[in-house]
Amino acid sequence: MHNGDVSARLLRILLTGILVMMGGLVGSATADETCQSPFLPKVTGQEDYIYVWTLGIKGVADGNDSIVTVDANPKSASYGKIIHRASVPGRHEAHHAGFTDDRRFLWAGGLDTSQIFIFDVGSNPAQPRLVKRISTFVKDTGGLVGPHTFYALPGRMLISALSNAQDGSGRTGLAEYSNDGKFIRTIWMPKEAPYGYDVRVNVNLNRMLTSSFSGKKNYMRPFGDLVKDAEAMKQFGSSVIVWDFHARKPLQILSVPGAPLELRWALLPNHHYAFTSTALTGKLVLIHQQEDGTWAAKNIADIGDTIPVDISIAPDDSKVYVNTFMDGTLKVYDVSNPFEGKLIETVKLGEMANMVSSSWDGTRVYATNSLLSQWDKPGDYWLKAYAWEGGKLVPKFTTDFNPAGRAHIMNFGSKVFGPKAAAPAARAVRVSAYAAPR
Repeated sequence: MHNGDVSARLLRILLTGILVMMGGLVGSATADETCQSPFLPKVTGQEDYIYVWTLGIKGVADGNDSIVTVDANPKSASYGKIIHRASVPGRHEAHHAGFTDDRRFLWAGGLDTSQIFIFDVGSNPAQPRLVKRISTFVKDTGGLVGPHTFYALPGRMLISALSNAQDGSGRTGLAEYSNDGKFIRTIWMPKEAPYGYDVRVNVNLNRMLTSSFSGKKNYMRPFGDLVKDAEAMKQFGSSVIVWDFHARKPLQILSVPGAPLELRWALLPNHHYAFTSTALTGKLVLIHQQEDGTWAAKNIADIGDTIPVDISIAPDDSKVYVNTFMDGTLKVYDVSNPFEGKLIETVKLGEMANMVSSSWDGTRVYATNSLLSQWDKPGDYWLKAYAWEGGKLVPKFTTDFNPAGRAHIMNFGSKVFGPKAAAPAARAVRVSAYAAPR
């Protein structure tokens, strides 16, 4: 699809009413329990908490961004309710967050100010506590802007960025920090594919994937203005890069037109493929290894005239969940044959939808609906929980976030990782089947 076609398509969506504009909207999206780092202990049983990185709203609570804890255990008296809120100073365009490799600290970033906030979630899992702020990300990295994905490596945090300080374009890279917050190195994207978004690793294959979106001068701009600007619409990424993970060396650049966003590796050891979705062209895409060891991209489903903003994968690789922002819908695709995505379920979540996360046992799915402060539609903000019952997704609870802010990324917490917990319980913790020895 040409850039002119993309502009026309998005403008058509805007004009036909799928996109309801009032002061601005949304368009990028990332973390998900089945897609956490392979170096991370997993919550495989019933999660106790959901940590939601939340955009602050002027006049709501203290107006600041915050980590909000929601009780996720059905046996609890406060099930589905907000039980704690830990705020940070100011509003930073709260977006994504990720655990360190011991799962005791949660790193969260702001796309606007490029500040990073580190929360202690191990000392008291129900009540995360801000323990460190990194305000030197741009200086440390030599000009990276917009920390996006926080991905645990042994003793380190790998961070993908969306932009740069020089011109606010999509030319960007990856940064590595130690778990105690010390900068280690910057890895710039190759000149042939300078855009960045998500980053995910398959340790068995020694392969890392990165995807591509757009720079700060686009993602911090009202969406209605953006789609009418033909030149700005040309400034979106159209590639997925395959890397040698250990060497951090790009091996292949795959053409994936339309801004591929979240990357989700298949989880079973013999499944050598991953999925992504394209924001501007509305496709579900398979990234797969070929017989000769090289990689290829294949469109496997047409998601439709809307903007897919987040995806999640079932733990047995049988399904991919796709949230589409403009129409507020969750779509479930059968990918048991990964070369053909079949739509099997559609759930109307609300006026808008953003993040989606599957539980590790595959029985529960969670969703939120805020993406970017200048792009969100006006209305209510929430976290919604669903469970598979009788082959259908059944609603379990809706958590009202209007008193707390705009709910964005979700990470799952467990009492198992608290200070008073004994040895990790079998119900709740299991080291990844493909995690490398530490």
